[in-house]
Amino acid sequence: MELNRLLLLTSFLLHMEEGHANLTRLVCDNRLIQKYIGEAKDMEKKAGQCQALPTLSCPTVLPLVDFSLQQWKSKSNETKRQEILCNLALLVGAVVEAQGQVTQECGARQLSQLYRHANSFLLLLQTFSWEAGPWEPGCSTHSVEQTHITSIFLTYRQLVQGKLRFFFHDLAKDLCKQSQEGGRDPQWRAR
Repeated sequence: MELNRLLLLTSFLLHMEEGHANLTRLVCDNRLIQKYIGEAKDMEKKAGQCQALPTLSCPTVLPLVDFSLQQWKSKSNETKRQEILCNLALLVGAVVEAQGQVTQECGARQLSQLYRHANSFLLLLQTFSWEAGPWEPGCSTHSVEQTHITSIFLTYRQLVQGKLRFFFHDLAKDLCKQSQEGGRDPQWRAR
C-alpha cells in the first residue's frame, strides 16, 4: 500500500515537473484525481484513528471550501485556479501551524503527509496560468478557526473532492479534446 502511494506521489510530481503535456494527462486521466480523493479520505481516516490527538492550543485558520456548483460553472478557469490557490495556501499554513503543536507520532506523521500533498497541488497550480503575471498570495477567502486537527484533514478532503475535482473536470473539457486533436490551447501558459 505504501509503495502505491509513493508511486502515485512520484507520478504527480513528474506531472508537475514536465509541464503542459503531463498536466494534460493529469486532468485527462480521471483515475488520478480519484486516487487523490482516495488518499485524502485515507489520510482523514488515519488521522481520526490516531489516539490522543491534542486539541490545538492556538486555533488554525482553515478555508471554507464549500461552493455552489452553479456559481462555480460561471467562473473562468483562471478565477477557479486563483480561488483554489487561496484555499490551498491557507490550508498549507494551517498544517504548518498544527505541525508546530503536535508532538504525537501518529498525528505528526499524518500532518506531514498532508503537507506534502497539499503543497504539491499548491505548487502545481502556481506553475500554470491563463493570464500573464505571477500569482499573488494576498487573497481573501472565507475562513474559520478550528482547534481540532481532524478538521484540517476534512477540509483538505472536501477541497480535493469538490473544487479541485471540478476544476480538473473543467480543464479536461478543453485540454483532453485538444490533446486528442494534437492542438494546444493558445491561452495556456506555463511559467
